[in-house]
Amino acid sequence: MKKLFFLLLIITNSVTAQNVDSLFVAANNLYKEGKFEEAIEKYKKIEGQKLVSSELYYNLGNSYYKLNKVGPTIYYYEKGLKLNPLNEDIKNNLVFAKRLALDNIEQLPQTVLQKFNKNYLQKLSYNQWAIVVVVFSILASLLFILFYFAEIPLKKRFYFISSVVSFFFLIASLFITYNQYNISKNTVEAIVFAEKTDVRNAPTLNSEEVFTLHEGTKVLVLDAIDNWKKIKIADGKIGWIIREKIKEL
Repeated sequence: MKKLFFLLLIITNSVTAQNVDSLFVAANNLYKEGKFEEAIEKYKKIEGQKLVSSELYYNLGNSYYKLNKVGPTIYYYEKGLKLNPLNEDIKNNLVFAKRLALDNIEQLPQTVLQKFNKNYLQKLSYNQWAIVVVVFSILASLLFILFYFAEIPLKKRFYFISSVVSFFFLIASLFITYNQYNISKNTVEAIVFAEKTDVRNAPTLNSEEVFTLHEGTKVLVLDAIDNWKKIKIADGKIGWIIREKIKEL
């Protein structure tokens, strides 16, 4: 029975993969023909099956860009970068997409550590940093084994120092991976989908309006009450927005 179950599982996965591949090819063809809305429908069928990738989000972003829909364009480019921060095509297109957004929010000054984290450490996702951890763990182990069996003093010294350095990088990359994981899980970002929306100082419709946001602006979600989300924008301003006006990444 177990063999039959695994055989059925393999067949099911194979059929699913073929369906996804055919959907992706069909969607790409529709995009080339300028049928962007139809292409989006097929891309979203793939998304609905939870078989997502940075390439899928990249194509969705491109399709929405052709339709001049700022919010969804930026949303899917940002989703793609979350999966693969090194995707240069998404980075380049996101720059053009952000120029369509009306809000020009000045970023708060960052500390040296914050700049280093953003410009270097966050170039990789925590999953990619986890791969770095595995690589250094294997390297450190191999070098220690070579040190243990080496008979020539010069080689023994070289392998020992190399294994210590690799172990140091292993610990450092492990710490970075843990830190990036916590940042990813504890940071909830969202994109404004409403063409124009007011942000208030309390989660009620009769509260004071503190500022206005437009489609495509990225916000940080801090809290939620009923149908309201507490948000923070790049310049440090905080307020409450109706849940339906934004879409979390």
